[in-house]
Amino acid sequence: MNQPAGSQPPPGSPADPNDPTEGRPDAGRSPAGGPPEESESADDRLRAPRKRRPLRLPIGRNPKSRRSERPLRAIRSIPTILTLGNLICGFSAIYYATKPVGETAFLQLNTLTVAGLLLFLGMFFDAIDGSVARMTRSTSDLGAQLDSLADVVSFGVAPAFMMLRLVSHYYAPSGTVTLLSPDADSMWAKIIWSIAVIYVCCAALRLARFNAETTSPAEEDHSSFKGLPSPGAGGTVASLIVLHQHLLYTKVDLTYVATGVEDNLAFARVAALGIPLVTLLCAFAMVSSIRYAHFANRVLRAKRDFAGIVQITLPLIACIFWTQLTLAIGFTVYALSGPILSLWNLRRKSPAPAPPAP
Repeated sequence: MNQPAGSQPPPGSPADPNDPTEGRPDAGRSPAGGPPEESESADDRLRAPRKRRPLRLPIGRNPKSRRSERPLRAIRSIPTILTLGNLICGFSAIYYATKPVGETAFLQLNTLTVAGLLLFLGMFFDAIDGSVARMTRSTSDLGAQLDSLADVVSFGVAPAFMMLRLVSHYYAPSGTVTLLSPDADSMWAKIIWSIAVIYVCCAALRLARFNAETTSPAEEDHSSFKGLPSPGAGGTVASLIVLHQHLLYTKVDLTYVATGVEDNLAFARVAALGIPLVTLLCAFAMVSSIRYAHFANRVLRAKRDFAGIVQITLPLIACIFWTQLTLAIGFTVYALSGPILSLWNLRRKSPAPAPPAP
């Protein structure tokens, strides 16, 4: 019986000899050449073993790399520890500056002298924390902001308190050990207190401007500063106060003064009034546009030839024998170097006067 074209033969009917797929080995398989397609049940999927993906490690890494990274993390935390050391030194300097002027248990030094030494120690931490961060490749925005906050305390607030304590020791009302304040009856007390506030504000503005204008932690971008750096300003004020106390307590014989001769103490009172003037000038220098060299980077990057070694050795020897005088001269010269070099460069760039007409 003939079937119409396109119809399928019924099941169980003999194979059609004209069928081209009949007798082929791949007949009944899936189009991809695999086994016949069958529906996979959920039980079969659960029984099938899971294939574990091979562990892929980055090139050059091994499973022990985490152990090797632990010392690196400890090394990268050194700059932060140095910055916090600067902050602790600044806070300690404020503590000693707020105490009445007198001897301390630390080497029988004066309270203002101890405050100045703590400020210089914080300055050392501040000078090397940036270099250590670049050496360990651990520079970050967090470290930069923390450094500025520590500098505000150490080189902004601490020198202002030292200046207030020095002037208050000589010009506060008799019988009191308080600091000069704006609610005092004396006009000089209000002026001295205002100078201290201006200095702190200028130090904060100086550091904020530095953070806003400095976009790269590279050492080449820190070869100079715009305005007197806050460590230089704080060091100038603190070094002069330490020198003032050193000259007072080493040259004045208190038993001799008690007999009625007060020339040295009179000089000390007059010299104490010069410290607020220096503080005010340093405050204005911090927010100025005068260029100052980066002293720490210049020393670290200096050539290790004979001349460079002499330039480093001679100040160190002078600082060992005449510590107070050397620090005061060094910081004062650095504070004056900016205006002097600016005037020198301005004079060199000015055009030469035209020759007179014949």
